[in-house]
Amino acid sequence: MAEEKDALNVTRRTVIATAALVPVTAITAAAQAAQSIFSASQLRTLEAFVDRLIPKDENGPGAVECGVATYIDRSLADFLAPEKAAFVEGLASADAFARSAHGGPFAELTPAKQDEVLTAMENNTAAGFPNARNFFNRVRRLTLEGMFGDPHYGGNKNYAGWDLIRYPGPRLATTPEEQKMGAPIKPVRRSAWGNDHSH
Repeated sequence: MAEEKDALNVTRRTVIATAALVPVTAITAAAQAAQSIFSASQLRTLEAFVDRLIPKDENGPGAVECGVATYIDRSLADFLAPEKAAFVEGLASADAFARSAHGGPFAELTPAKQDEVLTAMENNTAAGFPNARNFFNRVRRLTLEGMFGDPHYGGNKNYAGWDLIRYPGPRLATTPEEQKMGAPIKPVRRSAWGNDHSH
């Protein structure tokens, strides 16, 4: 009985200690949903979009490899469900603008042409897409969350986002040696949830 009570207290302490590391709205059981809300063409557009925001380079993998599309998909299937219709409409509008401005679907354009489409969206000059800037900013925000957030939610695959910014992961305690200036920080490679969700 005492062990059971201690286990409950540890769980509560762990939740309280890690609560600041994850958005409250993101704490749901459905975060692990496996079924996509996007069609194959919508997913191609989304992946091309996020891949231009954070492309793979000599510093590490890009947004697609880090599972950003998975993070966005799971978020829109769960706590961001009210945004799903507007998000899908935004993807369609971005693709329609790419077709009218450059003669092809966004996912099939060259990276330079994709950048032109995204720049027009960010500047709110994409013809026929009046809320382009808002949609661009929303996708950018979700891309950053998926790239650098806790892997528990589907992004930051293999902790690559954390490695890119040299974030060691959540810690409940550190040693005096680890707190010295100039001391190398060893990655924890662990979700705030305590499980390995690195995919």
